[in-house]
Amino acid sequence: MTNRGMISPENPLRIGTRASPLAMAQAHMTAAALKSAHGWGDDHIQLVPMVASGDKILDRALAEVGGKALWTKELDRALGLGEIDCAVHSMKDVETIRPAAFHLTAMLPRADGHDRLIGAQSLAALPEGAVVGTASPRRTAQALRIRPDLKIALIRGNVATRLARVEAGEFAATLLAAAGLNRLGKADVGVDMDFDQMLPAPSQGAVGIECRADDDATRVLISAIDHAPTTMAVLVERAFLYGLGADCQSPVAARAEIDGGDYTLTARIYSSDGAAMEEGTVSAPVGDLITPGELAVAMLERAPESIRRLFPKP
Repeated sequence: MTNRGMISPENPLRIGTRASPLAMAQAHMTAAALKSAHGWGDDHIQLVPMVASGDKILDRALAEVGGKALWTKELDRALGLGEIDCAVHSMKDVETIRPAAFHLTAMLPRADGHDRLIGAQSLAALPEGAVVGTASPRRTAQALRIRPDLKIALIRGNVATRLARVEAGEFAATLLAAAGLNRLGKADVGVDMDFDQMLPAPSQGAVGIECRADDDATRVLISAIDHAPTTMAVLVERAFLYGLGADCQSPVAARAEIDGGDYTLTARIYSSDGAAMEEGTVSAPVGDLITPGELAVAMLERAPESIRRLFPKP
């Protein structure tokens, strides 16, 4: 067990985060929640920003150069070496299988899970053959399912960069997570897409805090800010991903809703062009993480080859 001792201005809790504006906003949210929960002052917490590999490689899709690990590997290294005490993650960017040395200890209350269309009032309003910028296989498949004529082009970079490229006319439109826009003070930018058209990525809108598994003292401190319904919903969605054997190239959408002691999971998997889709919905008691994997297997068994080939075998 690792124990850093009591948190104090001389011994602050070190929170690792990506250095992007959105990640920093989420780290500040985490710090504020911890200060409120424990009565700490600003000097009891130290934010430790670092540039993730995923923020450095902007000319290729992540699936081509290492997948979701490019968002976490710098934070993982620092956490494993004890340079930070915990790390803040956008959960939709975290690999389904994590190192046993780390423990996902808390989630902040989940934010708006919608995708937001930037550049037009709807996909239907875009001109014939309009260029839509996205790096997401999920968004690509769902957009093409609605508008097969659209041209999809790679767009990478932080939120401000993507908005500027649309504003400059490089793309007719793009799709961004409403949660991220809201956290950056851009709640009035874009138009929310209905879930029936654009179901979100698993864990979209959720911020998670990860600690070392052997650091009991820090885990106790971090667990004080856990929002249990968000944690349960995210675990259900990640169990579905695990059942699929999904990776960065797999067009998959899923959202779990908690209602009292039960949850309902709605999930969809697509072919790359969105022409084929398999959908499933299941309800189960909170705490049941077996049923999401069973749904994943059943959906893959029903799906055509154009979908199955995009999902590595579980």
